[in-house]
Amino acid sequence: MATADSHAAPHRSRIEHQPEAVERRVEEALAALSLEQKVRLLTGADVWSTYPEPAIGLRRIVVSDGPVGVRGEQWDERDPSVSLPSPTALAATWDEALIERAGALLASEARRKGVDVVLGPTINLHRSPLGGRHFECFSEDPLLTGRIGAAYVRGLQAHGVGATPKHYVGNDSETERFTVDVRIDQRTLRELYLAPFERTIVDARAWLVMAAYNAVNGVTMTESPLLASPLDDEWGFDGVVVSDWTATRSTAAAARARMDLAMPGPTGPWGDALVAAVRSGEVPEKAIDEKVRRLLRLAARVGALEGVAPAAPAPAQLPADAAARLAREVAAASMVLVRNQGDALPLDASTLQRVAVIGPNAAEGRIQGGGSASVHPHYAVSPLEGLRAALGHRVEVRHALGARSHEGLVPVAGDQVTDPVTGEHGVHVRLLDASGDAFHEEHRAVGKLTFIGDFRANRAETIEVTARFRAAEAGRHRIGVAGVGAYRLTAGGQVLFEETVAPDKDDMAAMLLAPPQRAAELILAAGQEVDLALTHTVAPDAFAVAFSLGVEVPALPDDEELARAVELARTSDVAIVVVGTTEAIESEGFDRSSLALPGRQDELVSAIAAVNRRTLVVVNAGGPVTMPWRDEVDSVLLTWFPGQEMGNAVADVLLGAAEPGGRLPTTWPSREEDVPVLSTKPENGKLVYAEGLHIGYRAWARAGVAPAYPFGHGLGYTRWEILDIDAPPSIAAGAPVEARVRVRNTGPRRGRHVVQLYLSRPDSEIERPVLWLAGFAAVEAEPDQAVEVVIPVAPRAFAHWASGGWQVEPGAFTLHAGHSATVLTRQAAVVILEP
Repeated sequence: MATADSHAAPHRSRIEHQPEAVERRVEEALAALSLEQKVRLLTGADVWSTYPEPAIGLRRIVVSDGPVGVRGEQWDERDPSVSLPSPTALAATWDEALIERAGALLASEARRKGVDVVLGPTINLHRSPLGGRHFECFSEDPLLTGRIGAAYVRGLQAHGVGATPKHYVGNDSETERFTVDVRIDQRTLRELYLAPFERTIVDARAWLVMAAYNAVNGVTMTESPLLASPLDDEWGFDGVVVSDWTATRSTAAAARARMDLAMPGPTGPWGDALVAAVRSGEVPEKAIDEKVRRLLRLAARVGALEGVAPAAPAPAQLPADAAARLAREVAAASMVLVRNQGDALPLDASTLQRVAVIGPNAAEGRIQGGGSASVHPHYAVSPLEGLRAALGHRVEVRHALGARSHEGLVPVAGDQVTDPVTGEHGVHVRLLDASGDAFHEEHRAVGKLTFIGDFRANRAETIEVTARFRAAEAGRHRIGVAGVGAYRLTAGGQVLFEETVAPDKDDMAAMLLAPPQRAAELILAAGQEVDLALTHTVAPDAFAVAFSLGVEVPALPDDEELARAVELARTSDVAIVVVGTTEAIESEGFDRSSLALPGRQDELVSAIAAVNRRTLVVVNAGGPVTMPWRDEVDSVLLTWFPGQEMGNAVADVLLGAAEPGGRLPTTWPSREEDVPVLSTKPENGKLVYAEGLHIGYRAWARAGVAPAYPFGHGLGYTRWEILDIDAPPSIAAGAPVEARVRVRNTGPRRGRHVVQLYLSRPDSEIERPVLWLAGFAAVEAEPDQAVEVVIPVAPRAFAHWASGGWQVEPGAFTLHAGHSATVLTRQAAVVILEP
């Protein structure tokens, strides 16, 4: 049966996906297009797809945000997704094979949703822990970022789904991200910020790269010469450069650059203006042909160009239970045990009678950060749920909130509200035209509504949300809206407010994802119901519409909540305190203002530790937070944002069913003021990377200040000794090195350990970091077993960028083997010989 995208195309027999055959097919298709048709293909057809061209057998290519799940073309709860741990958690595994398996799962999800390209991974660096999308990036180190990123790309593309390393380049923070000019010297740019992109392209052959919003050294990235060099001429990139959404700002300058696809569409700076620029000679048609050629090559790879087999067959659909098992495995493997006094963990369930699970993230864990990386999961298991399921009825698991991590409205959901039309739990939504007539209506399970790329919403004059709210308990309720624009809210026919809410942030994404709130108070009796009606006037030509009908329910006063938690902990065998951040703190669109846990969480942990000597803290944060109480408690487990299987994975780790396999991919400070590179605020539109090569553990080593927990640190449930390291004493410049490291498991159980290699050159004639990561590998061993691991060290590890190329300084380097960036127990000298 013919499809809408292909009905006009002649039948073509399918050829194998061989490079020569693909290029012939691409050239045939390109030759059949007029200039207008070619230019049309270079701007998105809508928010999430490209234009089809039936005459040449080209269907649309569908893209979707990642990188922890595949959202698809809808951004709501009706099309749920598997939710994996956040990228920082993925990097904390230091396990490329596991990340490839996670990539394969995402490929399966993509094909289930009709998606050809995933807009990830994010491979910017953790320059500052205040970065708003810190959780969405892998690491502060370029080698670890590049290797994990390449594994992610391989996992996706091995199953025929395109990966899009982003944001190229220098988009390492969110403040003024649309306009900031990031100033980076050439050596730092090459050795740090471009290095992960090089590895995902050269090693994993990524099919796309996303150009960032920001400028680098005075040129906005969608017009930057960096798109051609080193991307094309040095690394051999033959894929598509896609803009970040709305990042293409010019017609001729962007078209003359190595920019291929301006997203989203259908409007933008290209279209008719670009046709005119070609006709006038301002942009050569050859440049247009190259862009279309690369887009057609991508189409061939993902199976969107008729007559060419895709680069890889579509993956089999992974059953839900298998996806859940993998999500749970990855989450446990990413968790980092940073403190474990007296081997307090794992817990022995047979000795427990009463367990207190306390904290704002205990009954409702934070599984993901905010922004375009978020998805609607099928479900989310909280730590409280996971522990109750694992411990069973024999152990009494009790819960108290203890402290709040946020204040304000929460979108209505579940049995709080009833759709007055269908009678189901949830809300009723109507889209009204200028005459006030409804042209579309639907039931929604939650009060959080996002319309991006939904042109029905863009056609609407107003959007109306109605619900019958039922108070679970008596008291003061705050009911209102989170959103920007004109709103009117009534309760029982009485107007609570009618107001146009102005944005409180400059960033469009922040406006949509963390908007200002307006609310009114209602005093309700337990069980009392009230009919709510929220009306939003849609702004003309809105790119996206997002708002929430929300409620803040009555709560105990803070002191009473804290006292209740303390009493629960005092009468329990063990107290597990789950603290963390929120999407209002860690999100796209804005940087963090502080590394402190929000609310009175620090006070809560100290108070619990004072009454229960067996206090274990689970930190549910996407990036570093300060922990002034860390020496007061037995154990500290970092879970990051661990995805839908959070609670089950936490239970597995705390009870010893799984070892906490993670090692820190980023340094955790003791105090915010100790962080060597902290500020993300531009000055006069410029953000100068004055620290050069010295970020992350490199900066800490130069500063001579000890962090709370160093890069690479992680304890697991056994102990390890590095016995010796063997490396060739001398090599020619440009030759690879293989280091052999012998390691013994000196602890009580089988375990896995990440052996890390660092290089140093204290007597160098050029500026260098104190040390830098040069390689790593994981080992597994039984108790008292010694094993040997071979760790390759690439020639690039010895090189530095100077005079427009890679140089190697002859002389002696020291190769260190250790457990982290600060615990290096064995070393060997490697001499680079004079050429």
